[in-house]
Amino acid sequence: MLSVIADGPHRDGEADRRRAAEALAARLPEPLRPLAHAAYNYRWSWTPGGADCFERVDPERWARLEHNPVALLTTASASSLEAAATDPDLVACAARLWSEIQADLDRPPAVGAGLGPRRPVAFLCAEFGIHVSLPIYSGGLGALAGDILKEASDRALPMVAVGLMYRRGYFRQRIDAGGMQHEHWTMIDPDLVPGVRVTGPGGDPLTITIPIAGESVTAAIWRVEVGRVPLFLLDTELPENAPLQHWVTARLYDGDSDTRLSQYALLGAGSVRALAALGITPGVFHLNEGHAVLAPLQLAADLASEHGGQGQAIEAARARTVFTTHTPVPAGNDTYPAEQVLAVVSGLLDELGLEPEGLIRFGRTDADNAEEPFGITQAALRLSRSAGGVSRRHGEVAREMWRELWSDREVDEVPIGHVTNGVHVPTWIGAPVRRLFDEQLGEGWLFASDPTAAWEAVDRISDEALWRARCAQRAELVAHLRGRSLDQRLERGEPREYATAAAGTFDPAVLTIGFARRLATYKRLDLLTRNPEFVLALLSDARPAQIVLAGKAHPRDDEAKRMLQRVFGLKRARQVAERVVFLDNYDLAEGARLTRGCDLWLNLPRPPLEASGTSGMKSVVNGGLQLSVLDGWWAEAYDGTNGWAIDGEVDSDPAAQDARHSDQLERLLLEEVLPAFYTRDADGRPPAWLDRMRRSMRTLGPRFAATRMIAEYVRGPYTGAP
Repeated sequence: MLSVIADGPHRDGEADRRRAAEALAARLPEPLRPLAHAAYNYRWSWTPGGADCFERVDPERWARLEHNPVALLTTASASSLEAAATDPDLVACAARLWSEIQADLDRPPAVGAGLGPRRPVAFLCAEFGIHVSLPIYSGGLGALAGDILKEASDRALPMVAVGLMYRRGYFRQRIDAGGMQHEHWTMIDPDLVPGVRVTGPGGDPLTITIPIAGESVTAAIWRVEVGRVPLFLLDTELPENAPLQHWVTARLYDGDSDTRLSQYALLGAGSVRALAALGITPGVFHLNEGHAVLAPLQLAADLASEHGGQGQAIEAARARTVFTTHTPVPAGNDTYPAEQVLAVVSGLLDELGLEPEGLIRFGRTDADNAEEPFGITQAALRLSRSAGGVSRRHGEVAREMWRELWSDREVDEVPIGHVTNGVHVPTWIGAPVRRLFDEQLGEGWLFASDPTAAWEAVDRISDEALWRARCAQRAELVAHLRGRSLDQRLERGEPREYATAAAGTFDPAVLTIGFARRLATYKRLDLLTRNPEFVLALLSDARPAQIVLAGKAHPRDDEAKRMLQRVFGLKRARQVAERVVFLDNYDLAEGARLTRGCDLWLNLPRPPLEASGTSGMKSVVNGGLQLSVLDGWWAEAYDGTNGWAIDGEVDSDPAAQDARHSDQLERLLLEEVLPAFYTRDADGRPPAWLDRMRRSMRTLGPRFAATRMIAEYVRGPYTGAP
C-alpha cells in the first residue's frame, strides 16, 4: 500500500491495521480470510458486489449490525462462518473483492504541483459520512467530506484526513405519533469499529496532548481506511482524562457551547499535532468549514523557528491553508463571546505564543470592535490563502456576506471564489443503473479522461433499457418503504389500520416523489402542506403521486420540530396514510435508497440560503428528475429541459415568497410533472419523461460528479490558484 509517511514505518497506523486484519482473519475459516482484510478498508463499500460478499455470510446479522463488516465477522458464530465457507460463490466473491481492493491500493500516486506522497493534502472536517457503520456524521457536510475522500482515493490524489471519533456519534431520531421528534444517542463499541488505534514504535497508543479549558487533554488517534486515503480520528475517551474531558469527543455538534469550542480546539490544533506525531508533513491544509480554524495558528507555531517571527510564521501557515465555507445561513456561522473563547483556549494560546487579543481580532468582522464576538468563519477567511463557497451562487452570496472584511474592495473583488460540490458516483448510483451504464457506456466510463463524452452515450441507450432500470430502482425503494413504514408506524403506537395503510398501497408503478434533507426551517418542508386540498388531490388523482419524506431537526431547533408536527397533522386523511411515508432516523443508507428510487426530487429552500445541496445530484445519476428552487447548485444546473424550476429571486416578504412558490410548485406538478410521467406510448413508456431523464443525466452527470470537483480543487486552491 502506498504510504504518505516521511519518517519510519511504525507511526502512521498502517502496521496496526494490518495486525488487526490478520487477527480477525485468524478466527475465520481459511476461504473467508480475504474478507477480514477487506473489512478494514471502506473501499469495499463502493466496489460493485462488495456489500453482497459480507451479506452472504449472515444476512440477518449484517442488517442488524448496520452493515458493519468488522462487527459481522467478529460476532458471527463459528457454525455460520463454517457454513459460509462452503459457499463457492461467497468464497469467490471474497477473493475477488480483496484482489480488487489490493489492485487499487497498488496504483501509483498522482503527483505534481507540490503535492505527493510526502506532501499530501490534509483535509480537516468536523464530520465524515463514509458509511452508515461509522456514525460520525450528521448530514450534507459529512456526506460531502466522505465523497471527497473517496474521489481522492479513486484519483490517486495523495490525501490524509483528520476528524474526531465521536463515541456517541450524532443523535438517533424517533418520531412519536404526534409528529414530535425525540433524540437519543448510542455508544460506538470501539472493539467493533472498522478502524484501529494507532500505536507508536514501542506498541503503546500514540497520543497527543492539548490544553483545553485549563486542563491538559490527551487524545488517542484512530486510523480508518477510505480506499487509499487514511482518515485519522482523535479520541479523548481515555482513562488518563477526567470524565468531563471524555465529553470533548462524545457527541457531534454537542449543544453545549463550551464543549463545541473544546471540539474546535482539538480538531484545529490537535489535527496539526496529530499529523506531526504521525510523521506526516502536508503540502496544504484544507479546512472544510471553519471548525478547524486553529489549525493554521498551530502550524504557525510549529514554523516559527524557520521564519524568524510570529507574523512571518502566520503568513507561512496561511500560505498552506485553504478554506471552504458551506453556509450562507447566519446561524450556521458560529460566533462566541470573546471571554468564552479565551476561557477554553487560553492555555493553548500560551503554548502557541499568541496574545489573546490577537486571536480574537482574527474572528471579528471589524477587528477593532471590542463588542463584537469571535466568529469562526471570519477567522478562517483571514487565516487562509484561498477561500470559496460550494456553488456559483453561494460564491456570490459569500462575497456579499463577508465584504466588510475587505472594506476597501468592491464586492466582486472580494477574494472568495467557489468550487461547486459534486458527488461520488460509485457510492450513490444504484445497481440497475450501474449495470446499464457499464453495458452501454463501457466499463471504464467512471474513469474516462473525458467524462462529458462518456456521459453523452446516455443518448444511445434505448427507451426500453433506460425505463427498465428506472422502474427496477423504484420497485426496490417501494419494497423497502412498505416494510419500513409498517414497522415505524407500529413502533409509534399507531392504530393497525393506519400502520398498514402505506404497506398495502405504495405502488411500484406510481410516480414517487422524495423530499429528504436536514429539517431546517429555511428548507421549507411545510411548503408541501401549505394547501392541504391540493395535497389530497395530488395523492388521490387517477394519476396519483406517492411521497416519501425524511430528515432530522437539530435538537435545539424548536421551530423545525413544530414544522414537522404540522406535516404530521395531515396524517389522518386516508390519502396521506396510504401515500405519504415519513422515515425516522434519516442516514446515509436511507439517503442512498431514496435518491436511487425516487422519480422526482424536491428541494424547496428559501433563496439565497441554500449553499449547494448534493442530494439532488445523487438523484441525477440514478435518473431522478429535479423540481427545485433556483438556488444552490440548481441555479447553475437548470437549462429549461433537464428538470423543473421554481424562481430563485430573493424576496424581503417571506409570506409572499411562500405563496408564490407554493403556486409554482402546484402548477408544475399538475401541468408538467404528472402529464410527463403518465403519458405513455404504445409500449407503456413515458417518452417525454425519458427525454428529460436523458437530458438531465447527460448534462448534469459529469458536471456534478466529484471527479470534476476534485479536479477543480487540484487546479485551483490546492496548488495555489485563487
